[in-house]
Amino acid sequence: MLKRKDLIRDAGLVIPGAIALTMIGAKFAFADDGDFDGPLDVLNYALTLEYLEAEFYRQGNEVGLLDGKAADYLATIQTDEETHVMTLQDTIASLGGTPVPAPQVDFGESFATADSYLETAYTFENLGVQAYLGAAPSLFQEKELLTAAASIFGVEARHAAIIGVLQEKPAEGGVYQGAFETPLARAEVLQAASPFIVSAETL
Repeated sequence: MLKRKDLIRDAGLVIPGAIALTMIGAKFAFADDGDFDGPLDVLNYALTLEYLEAEFYRQGNEVGLLDGKAADYLATIQTDEETHVMTLQDTIASLGGTPVPAPQVDFGESFATADSYLETAYTFENLGVQAYLGAAPSLFQEKELLTAAASIFGVEARHAAIIGVLQEKPAEGGVYQGAFETPLARAEVLQAASPFIVSAETL
């Protein structure tokens, strides 16, 4: 019988070539050394994205496009995102930093229909997952902060999955993105978010 320790020890030997290449390619999407000017910069980067998400759900839920289970889920997600904002603000302040102010945002036609609201929410949640994963190497020397960021990463991934289920997306490539998540570097994340951010000190 194959034991867990054997599976881990031999994992590198059984990863299919295509997956290995994907993992190698994904490595280059992680934050470069020059992406962040220390842990506080990482936290303010995360705070900007959380502001964006919290305000997105506040505006979207006020429109009242959803009902039933979908409305309940997205109301809960809004609360989670607002909690992330407050937690990051408190953490930055406790470390002697200054939380960046919330950006001015414009979500365009995202709230035109229930479908467009859910699709934009799905995009934001997956962007959050990729942003936290991409920034993780910059926190390797700050284990407590890395653990906190990983806990938010997990919640963002669950949000994306719930929204994918509400949209009746396929399992792999929809509800979840496959065997591995793909990190995004800071520049890529901000480029993806920039259409919705009118102005921000962090851009």
